[in-house]
Amino acid sequence: MASDSDELNVRLIEDFTPRLRELVKVDQVLIYLHSIEADQKERILKKAENDGNQAAVDLLLTAVTKKPHAPGWFRAFVDALEQSGCQYAADYMQLNIPEPEVEKENYYSVKLIQLLAPSLMDMKTEVVRVQCLSAELLTVQDAEIIETTTANQGRRNGAGELLRRIVKCRPGWFSTFLSILRETDHKDLYEMTGGLPDCDKKGSDVKQPSQENEPTGSGKAATNESPAAAESCGSSQLRGNGTTEDTQDDTTGLYKGVSTESGKLPDNLEPAQPDVAESVATARSQEKAEIVLRDYQTDVARPALEGKNIIICLPTGRGKTRVAVYITKKHLDNRRAEKQSGKVVVLVNKIPLVEQHYVAEFLPFLKSGYKVERVSGDSQLKISFTEIVKNNDVIICTAQILENYLERSNSGEDEGVNLSDLTLIVIDECHHTQKGGVYNHIMMRYLKQKHKNRRLKKEQKQPVPLPQILGLTASPGVGGATKMEKAEEHILRICANLDASKIMTGNLGKFTQEPRKTVVTIEDRKEDPFGDVIKTIMNAIHTHADLSPTCDLGSQNYEQWVVQKERKAATEEDQKVRVCAEHLRQYSEGLNLSNTIRMCDSFNFLSKYYEEEIKKKTTPDEEAEIQITETERFLFNLFKENKEKLQKLAALPEYENDSLTKLRRTILQEFSSREEGRGIIFTKTRRSAIALSQWIQENPKFADIGVKASYVIGGGDQSNVKPMTSAEQRDVLAKFGKGQVNLLIATTVAEEGLDIPACNFVIRYGLVTNEISMMQARGRGRAEDSSYTLVEVKNSGVAEKECVNEYREDMMNKAIKKIRALNQADYDKRILEFQIQAVLEEKVRMVKNKQKTMKNENPSEVTFSCRGCSKHVCTGEDIEIIENMHRVNVKAEFAELYILRENTTLQERLLDYETNGYIACKDCGQRWGSMMLYRGIDCPCLHVKNFVVTFSGKKISKCTKWSELSVRFSAFDYAEHASQVADSSDEEETY
Repeated sequence: MASDSDELNVRLIEDFTPRLRELVKVDQVLIYLHSIEADQKERILKKAENDGNQAAVDLLLTAVTKKPHAPGWFRAFVDALEQSGCQYAADYMQLNIPEPEVEKENYYSVKLIQLLAPSLMDMKTEVVRVQCLSAELLTVQDAEIIETTTANQGRRNGAGELLRRIVKCRPGWFSTFLSILRETDHKDLYEMTGGLPDCDKKGSDVKQPSQENEPTGSGKAATNESPAAAESCGSSQLRGNGTTEDTQDDTTGLYKGVSTESGKLPDNLEPAQPDVAESVATARSQEKAEIVLRDYQTDVARPALEGKNIIICLPTGRGKTRVAVYITKKHLDNRRAEKQSGKVVVLVNKIPLVEQHYVAEFLPFLKSGYKVERVSGDSQLKISFTEIVKNNDVIICTAQILENYLERSNSGEDEGVNLSDLTLIVIDECHHTQKGGVYNHIMMRYLKQKHKNRRLKKEQKQPVPLPQILGLTASPGVGGATKMEKAEEHILRICANLDASKIMTGNLGKFTQEPRKTVVTIEDRKEDPFGDVIKTIMNAIHTHADLSPTCDLGSQNYEQWVVQKERKAATEEDQKVRVCAEHLRQYSEGLNLSNTIRMCDSFNFLSKYYEEEIKKKTTPDEEAEIQITETERFLFNLFKENKEKLQKLAALPEYENDSLTKLRRTILQEFSSREEGRGIIFTKTRRSAIALSQWIQENPKFADIGVKASYVIGGGDQSNVKPMTSAEQRDVLAKFGKGQVNLLIATTVAEEGLDIPACNFVIRYGLVTNEISMMQARGRGRAEDSSYTLVEVKNSGVAEKECVNEYREDMMNKAIKKIRALNQADYDKRILEFQIQAVLEEKVRMVKNKQKTMKNENPSEVTFSCRGCSKHVCTGEDIEIIENMHRVNVKAEFAELYILRENTTLQERLLDYETNGYIACKDCGQRWGSMMLYRGIDCPCLHVKNFVVTFSGKKISKCTKWSELSVRFSAFDYAEHASQVADSSDEEETY
């Protein structure tokens, strides 16, 4: 039976647990606690390694206070604290508690060190370590750990370890540490930390208020300076030297028991004195004035600081952007010191990244000295991009905007931007600089000018200045290579495209973090009556259209086969096969939804599709019916006959797919095994992302364990699912960051670039693309003890694809290693060869395009017919182009051919135009495009994918984008059409 004294001692430990969390050094205390079993010690140390010292302290205290208590257990615990150098913690256990003002002063000393930690890590760690050991701020074990950390992970990490340990000393340690900084020739750090620059080393007339009450022991008062006194003289230094708030994965936090976000003080502390609070607030407001890099980040940045073009290749979440900010600042500082202007453009490939980089990285660190602005397709500032470049030092923008203005300057049609106007270009996700993408177009301009500059130098003429290039990527990939030679070539081509003198990778050391990986396999349904009904319907359609598929229904091969049949039938004007193929494609999608999500999701999707198809056959005023063919009537009746059966089967949970069962189990396990779960599920389609989010929100089991789900999908309008706007994406990601959403269901839009807070787990649900996407998705699991789970889905083959990607990832790492080992002369030679080849290939491509454009100049050679009923619609002569983007037909005779339907998903207001409905064929209901209101004029805007295009008498089977059709349409004459509209309005008013 426990004695009363045991109960009081347990209560004492419980009451002071918050202070013990801050003051106990678990790794050292365990050495002297002989009552704890070896396996329990191992668990506590593992906890410290995975979750940090404070979490391990909780586990240690649980073991210490566990019943039954051995005689003398509490005294043994106190002795272990004292022997391990945790005298301040031992004082609390013996109720030897300092006066409130002493404790408060100590708190602010710790707080000041915490705020200034990034700058203090520039100290000479070995010299300061020896002095701190001599002054008893460190134990021998502390000193050994710091020495090992310094040797293995670098001086800065060693300094961080030193700071984390000295703040656990008894009050009085701060003045001792100040004295050590002063005596070890750290004058700048000494003054910044609050030391008095005008005071004599050995004596100060300033008396330390708490000295009389200071407990003896660790942390001898080597000087009489107090933090308060230091602040009175050193506040100007504190205000002039900012520190960095470390937003990266690990933390330099030294006093983690104190909430620095809420501003709450620890127990038993009174509110701060005004002068102290002001100093701390001032320091906090300057937190992002100085950029502090980790050792590996400094290493990869070095060549760029020397002005060289490089690619920085670091895993997701390891601070590539922070390095880019640092390089940008140094670049601008150096240009300013040389009395030259600097102009930096940061290029991204997604609109949300513009705001992210601006708000989270570049603006906070650069705003004090430089003008920073951001421009994207969402911003009206893109209209004045040339002025934005002129008036700012750093511009963050989507790559397409810069390319547009480079082209303007090149064509001379308008004031644009030249590469020579820029001094540094930062290219985010630079592995996209290939295959004709916009990054590639920009860099091709660079390479052409570089090639011309070589010739100008030979002719002893002045070359055109070119900007420095900095590329950022987590993975350049291998480009589908199966051999090491091809993998090397792929990476070298990216280096050549970016004119990179080196590809830099860092030795991450302790920052290397790989999540636990699990592959979840599934079992086929023993019975699938819902899927069987869909397959029966599909086979009936095959018979009706005389089609004979050679692959499994619902597979990817089947979907490709159906698409090819639809395109071929459209060009041959075989409406029976075309319509059947279109419906088969929807049933294939329904089958996939049934295999991936719930049967009810599949049923709802098919029901909605047929509702929309039937609605197409009615005019808006419902006065006349649009033509319905025999085949369409057959298809409508076929679904109607099976609808009730499908609805009943969809409600039977025993037939649900095994993938969803395994996903449910995985989510429940992840959230149940963690105090605060936060995860991302990656899925293949927008429709499946939305359906999964709805499934989770409707399931009470998930709500019971605190799952709050939402989805984030792409913003492009390339599918039938309503896209997400940038604002909607930002809103969901912001909620995820704040914890209002803790489970994100996302398509590949969230794999790359977007700054998503650290996750405990990542699940790829039936989705595997290439090795780059795999590494990007896996890198989202940034929290300690994170997991990466791959859930198999029927017909996806993801397990096999993942194995291939892992092999390619290994191949990529080896290829990068081989490239880095190349002699610089050999590397430069290969890069130059690839660049010359790229320039020559670009010239050939441009000649071909020019010839093609010249040949196809006459729009009258192109005709358009309805994809739904083969009716002739118009010729290229009837089409005009607005803003070099929108193809419209405003002819009066064209207006007789279509009907206008309302489309509530297209109510988003744009710059000079808005879309508020769509146009459809009056005969068959086939959608043709949207009705666009352009500066007060209704302009029917055509989407080429809805037509069969005939060029010079030959039908084009595949034409999904206007860019695939090299026809030069005439520009839209706004003045002419506006006057016509005005005239017609006047005529109406006369009647």
